[in-house]
Amino acid sequence: MAEASLPAQRTLKAPIGCTGIGLHSGRKVALTLRPAPEGSGIVVRRTGLPGGPVTIPARWDHVVDTRRSTVLGVPGRPDAQVGTVEHLLAALAGSGIDNVVAEVDGPEMPVMDGSAAPFVFLIECAGIAVQDAPRQVIEILRPVRVEEGDAFVTLLPDASPWLGIDMEIEFASAAIRRQSRAIRLTPGAFKAELARARTFGFAEEIEALREAGLALGGSLANAVVLRGATVLNAGGLRYADEFVRHKLLDAVGDLALAGHRLRAKVVARRAGHRLNNLALRALFADPANYRLVDALPGASVRDGASAPIAAAAAAPV
Repeated sequence: MAEASLPAQRTLKAPIGCTGIGLHSGRKVALTLRPAPEGSGIVVRRTGLPGGPVTIPARWDHVVDTRRSTVLGVPGRPDAQVGTVEHLLAALAGSGIDNVVAEVDGPEMPVMDGSAAPFVFLIECAGIAVQDAPRQVIEILRPVRVEEGDAFVTLLPDASPWLGIDMEIEFASAAIRRQSRAIRLTPGAFKAELARARTFGFAEEIEALREAGLALGGSLANAVVLRGATVLNAGGLRYADEFVRHKLLDAVGDLALAGHRLRAKVVARRAGHRLNNLALRALFADPANYRLVDALPGASVRDGASAPIAAAAAAPV
């Protein structure tokens, strides 16, 4: 998304990998990012399964769960689901990567330090290759809004080639309360302003989460943990508003599941993975909401009715 106005698609120059712990499963997992052909998009390949790898398009209609992270899957293969994809997707989008295969041998992406910065580092180490095919973007034609209670996400038409997100969060925790921040994802903005912001949680919730089989890999090494108004991490916060920055990071990753970069202004309040995904489902539910445009100036335009991004059936979130 950070390179939305540049005309050519991009992938990695070379494969690169890492290992880490799954935030919720607590399992050690290995991730390899591989270059991919023009027009293939971002694809997650779940390896280490009986019968061989399962390929999952990183797309809104393959989201099967949004309760504690964004989880991708395919019908009939619950064993092949891959969770906590949002930080990697945010790093790829923020680095301007259009096509890549992300191979992972466990049920979720490695959490690393809880932010997207380690993934940005991997991408930079692999190098970025410019491809021959033109890049396309999804232009929002009219407002699309989803809401639950006082939480909402609105997608608005916007003339800028750079995706804009205006986020407000509110928590009872005295360490957070109400925070707001806006960003325009111009080149370099994601790395400079959002990539290092870590996921966060509350000490009083950890026991219940672990009894439910979640947060088994969580620690002060990969999350900001709060107890009341106190930040338990020895180093404190990376930014005074790290919490809203991380929610913006999550939104960049979740909205990358559109399948193409968005040309839009996004306004969100108290939103999370579920509302981010519902916003994309609402967008693609009506072809009059958008059109697919070649990013190359003066290129032809196709309306939503002809775009394959709207063709798949929705899955529950």
